[in-house]
Amino acid sequence: MRQIKNFLPRILLLILFLVPIIYFKDFYYHFYVYLSGNIITGVIMQQWHIVILFILLFTAFLIPLSYRRKANWVEYGLVTAFLVSLFIEMYGIPLTILLASKYFFTSGTQLPPNIANFYFLGVGFGMDIAMTYGAILMIIGLSIIIIGWIKLYRNTKKDGLVTDGIYAYSRHPQYLGFILFILGWLFGWPTIITVFLAPILIYKYVRVCKTEEKEITNEFAEYKEYKKKVPLFI
Repeated sequence: MRQIKNFLPRILLLILFLVPIIYFKDFYYHFYVYLSGNIITGVIMQQWHIVILFILLFTAFLIPLSYRRKANWVEYGLVTAFLVSLFIEMYGIPLTILLASKYFFTSGTQLPPNIANFYFLGVGFGMDIAMTYGAILMIIGLSIIIIGWIKLYRNTKKDGLVTDGIYAYSRHPQYLGFILFILGWLFGWPTIITVFLAPILIYKYVRVCKTEEKEITNEFAEYKEYKKKVPLFI
């Protein structure tokens, strides 16, 4: 029954992860241009209002985790540092790109063409296929986080283990959401920071899942049976 219930989400996730393979050339050039600093003429700089807004907005998504487990802000410090450094580089001072461009800049190097253009807070944004793909991953990740948060929030006054709703498909949907969110930023804005920190953060979240499961197992005897029925992530 579990296999049937999770079949469709797994297929959809597999199709989603096949996109970078299907469009390998576009993704390759996207990563090359960003990591080599060749995007220097097209980056958004000195937009500190956007930096502050995005840091506050996305850091707030850490708060819902406390509804299932007491928040450990030291534990979340790495994520916060990731977000702060990421948005400063994206819309403040792109240090990685500025430094890399001194050594790897190649005249005439261009990103794949934009497939989406829009304005936000008076600033124009352009998104190629890799950045659009990253945005889709982030939207899916944040949606999963919000759905999980709503489910946990509605059960804050109830005793017992939450096993229905989205938690009937994944034991840790919010952590799955954060992993998709991190991967989205990695694909959308690859820099030295995201390339090195993304694997560390994903590893950290998997470790947090394991730690949380030990705590929940000690508190709820029925959790062992729940683990047999529902996968860790999907």
